[in-house]
Amino acid sequence: MKLSEMREKSVDELQNAIIDWKKDLFNYKLQLSTHKLENTALISQTKKFIAQAKTVIKEKEVQNA
Repeated sequence: MKLSEMREKSVDELQNAIIDWKKDLFNYKLQLSTHKLENTALISQTKKFIAQAKTVIKEKEVQNA
């Protein structure tokens, strides 16, 4: 998901997306430990998405305050 797409979503949608990404991240780490994960870049990419979503949520909170 692109940053511009994240900025269009509501805070609730972003929080739900973060939950989904954290579940994915857990699964990727589990697959990595069992040597079944082929694309290890998914881990860093998912972490990046979580961080970006948290940043957008914070921006929206500051903007509305």
